[in-house]
Amino acid sequence: QVVLVESGGGLVQTGGSLRLSCVASTRTFSGYAMGWFRQAPGKNREFVASVSRANGTQYSNSVKGRFTISRDNEKNTVNLQMNNLKPDDTAVYYCGAGRPPYTAYYYQEDFYSAWGQGTQVTVSS
Repeated sequence: QVVLVESGGGLVQTGGSLRLSCVASTRTFSGYAMGWFRQAPGKNREFVASVSRANGTQYSNSVKGRFTISRDNEKNTVNLQMNNLKPDDTAVYYCGAGRPPYTAYYYQEDFYSAWGQGTQVTVSS
C-alpha cells in the first residue's frame, strides 16, 4: 500500500500563491494516477485536479486557469501550484493515488485507493 505525505499548506492572502507537494512511498509511482481533492469545513470532499499515468491533466471548473498539477516520476512527487488564491479555496487539501483497475472516474474519491493526511490551506480576505 502506497503511503502519501502532503506538505506546503499555510496561510496566504487573497491573490497569493502556494505550492503543495505530495510524496509517495512506492517503487511503482509511475503506475498511479494522482489527484488532489479538498474539503472545507461543513462541506464534502471535492475534486480539484488530477494527472494521469500518461501525464494528462484535468481540473475542476473552480480552479481551472489558476491551479496547475504536475508530477515528477523520478522524485515520486505530485505538485499543485496554486495561484490567485481566493478565500473560497480555504480547505484541507488531500492527495490521492489510484491505479487500474479503476472502479470510478478520476473526479470521484473511489478512483483513488490511497490518501494522504491532508494539509491546511487558508486564504485570508
